[in-house]
Amino acid sequence: MKQNIMAGLAAVFLLTSCNNNEKMLDSLADYNNARESKGYHFGDKLDLPKEVTENAESITISFGDKETTDLTVSPKFFTLGDNDVVFRIKTKNGEVLNQDATINVFTKTPEQNIPYKIVADYPHDPKNFIEGFLMEGNTVYESDGMENASQLIKYTLGSSTPIIVKQQPAEIFSEGCAIVGNNIYQLTYKNKIGFIYDKNTFEELSKFPLPNTMGEGWGLTYDGKNLIATDGSKNLYFLDINDPSKVVKTIAVGGNSEIYNQLNELEYHDGFIYANVWREPVILKINPANGEVVGTFDFTKIAKQNTKGTEDVLNGIAFKGDHMLVTGKNWEKIYEVVFQ
Repeated sequence: MKQNIMAGLAAVFLLTSCNNNEKMLDSLADYNNARESKGYHFGDKLDLPKEVTENAESITISFGDKETTDLTVSPKFFTLGDNDVVFRIKTKNGEVLNQDATINVFTKTPEQNIPYKIVADYPHDPKNFIEGFLMEGNTVYESDGMENASQLIKYTLGSSTPIIVKQQPAEIFSEGCAIVGNNIYQLTYKNKIGFIYDKNTFEELSKFPLPNTMGEGWGLTYDGKNLIATDGSKNLYFLDINDPSKVVKTIAVGGNSEIYNQLNELEYHDGFIYANVWREPVILKINPANGEVVGTFDFTKIAKQNTKGTEDVLNGIAFKGDHMLVTGKNWEKIYEVVFQ
């Protein structure tokens, strides 16, 4: 009889424990889902539901190989934008529960919608699948992608006839480019290498491996000290100019209420980084010190005029003095805009 009673009590305890665990995870999931769109700011406290805190001996947040028991949103662990984490809850009865979550961290200051006016347009060769775009003087340097069609070219603004063309091997898919002194640095998409060329002759000077932390090569620019690269994520990678395979620092980009992933073509101008978002008709103005998006440019109108499919999207930022030049993959025009 005693054995039956003990077995019954154990079954009741197990059922109660399972029910409590399920309630804890359900309440945590509801809380996370409710907060995902609202997000957090640095310094905010994760105010977890009582079903969790009252039944937990400890709560740990895991970030890959890092973890913390501090429920404050700290830049030591979190970055701007989306953060994939795992809540690890040790219950008072000794069980361990895990739940995946996405914690979005936004900036406190809203992005400014920056007005502009188109003041001129120039021809652009629609055969060019543009990946990198920059201007020096009146000369445009352009890196065009696609396998069997990748090239580095330069031409005078207003003419679509190249001055120099550097065709690249069939297996190369060219991406962003940047000028440093007399050299041009160029990324590749999935080939995991970059090239360095002589700016005047396009002679190949050397190659370098892309950093392992970058999944792919997308955009590239130069801030006067470091190369800055994107890989299609929310991150900006600052690369050592003397060893571009070395990441000096990484900064995540975020807005006041928007998650900005798939950062692509880049341009550095007058203390700010400008980046387009792949397949979005928007260019971001980013503070390079902290990754905050301080302004956005909406190019919906010109993107609609030039985008016929899913690939020929906005993807080109350069500066002519303080005027911005904007173009895209296989576009027939380059637009010159002035900020208002």
